[in-house]
Amino acid sequence: MRLNDTASKKKLELTDKNVNIYLCGPTVYDYAHLGHARSAICVDLLTRVLRALKKDVKFARNYTDIDDKILKKIKEENKDLKELTDFYINAYESDMKALNVLEPDFKPKATDYIKDMIKLIKGLEYKGFTYKLNDGIYFDTSKDKDYFNLSKRDTKDNISRLEKLIDKKNESDFVLWKFDDNFYDAPFGKGRPGWHTECVAMINSIFSEGLDIHCGGIDLLFPHHENENSQCRCLNNKELAKIWFHNGFVNINGEKMSKSLNNSFFIKDVLKEFNAEVIRFYLLSTHYRSHFNYSIEDLKSSKKRLDKFYRLKQRLNLGHFDDMKINFHIDTVLGKELLDILKDDLNISKALAFLDEFINNANLELDKNKKNKILKNELEFALKESSLIFGFGFLEPFSYFQFGVSKEKKEFIEKQIALRTLAKKEKNYDLADDIRKNLLKDNIILMDTANGVLWEKIDE
Repeated sequence: MRLNDTASKKKLELTDKNVNIYLCGPTVYDYAHLGHARSAICVDLLTRVLRALKKDVKFARNYTDIDDKILKKIKEENKDLKELTDFYINAYESDMKALNVLEPDFKPKATDYIKDMIKLIKGLEYKGFTYKLNDGIYFDTSKDKDYFNLSKRDTKDNISRLEKLIDKKNESDFVLWKFDDNFYDAPFGKGRPGWHTECVAMINSIFSEGLDIHCGGIDLLFPHHENENSQCRCLNNKELAKIWFHNGFVNINGEKMSKSLNNSFFIKDVLKEFNAEVIRFYLLSTHYRSHFNYSIEDLKSSKKRLDKFYRLKQRLNLGHFDDMKINFHIDTVLGKELLDILKDDLNISKALAFLDEFINNANLELDKNKKNKILKNELEFALKESSLIFGFGFLEPFSYFQFGVSKEKKEFIEKQIALRTLAKKEKNYDLADDIRKNLLKDNIILMDTANGVLWEKIDE
């Protein structure tokens, strides 16, 4: 498999059987937003493809559970650190489960690795890369000759994003340890870790054999990933990862997603309006390195594309598909072709176009051979394998097309279907037809099938 490396700006080959992956996860002081979802889904596609290619993947996604924003939220909500962060971790994991994001092998929390962070800082201190100010221990970036090697930024032009502190030796220097009497004992003073130190310590602890792919949103490239890489390089004389995998920004109706602009859509809110698989399909449909422009109109159009998958599944009378948590074997022509396409830096546009073509051809073949059981079995296995690779298509078709109907409304519809069945039995066809027409006015369509009367909600 070939992946684009942000540092070298080249596609690099993954030849080893064992692949270690780390994703910078959320800072858990609020609900997860679309940016979190896109990053997680892009990396989920990566891990699915690698596992389908028979790679032994070790995947870690961290939680930053100590941070200035978290401490501010604690004061606002009058909660303790663990209570607040556990709540938002659980909310995030609920969203990820809904979006069919597979569970990581490791889910490290920063607060569980404080000793590792202290050890890391002591190592940098011993090698002469740190200095002390009144508010904490700082990293001296001037002593790293390769600083900016990852982001390729110019020192003079790109310091503006960094915190400015008059006492720092260089404006690019960053805090490793913040002095704070409310937190952890350390040889250099009681306090808590700086954000850029947390991930390095967790990566070094979990992946002692080395990290192959470091993932995250492109917004983390500088300063976060630059600072992570610098610490690792200065402490261990090597780069933190072999490949840097960055997904593009999420824009909302053409504007960069930002809480200050009040356009930072929470996943939990979008899930109320759209099926989770539709959201996954939509966020997946643009190549991971491209910036993603979110709009309701595009999301609705994307749903119509996924509908075709479920119409074929419905035509084949297929039910729920099971997802896989481990490596899986690909046997079908469709599955093998999709993997071959996705091996080239996750070429999702070409892969989804191939799936569209497969669905169209499958329907044509079924038109010619309605009773061909061998064809139907082949199509079933092909669709199952595509679901495992892409992470969508697992639902029972009618439940997919019933999304958005409340429990009370479903009970009402079932009662109307029972009344219609009784009316037809009593040969009261006018009443039966009226029931069908009234439901149709409410965007509910009834279908008489060999399995009884089934129904769907029609998109308005």
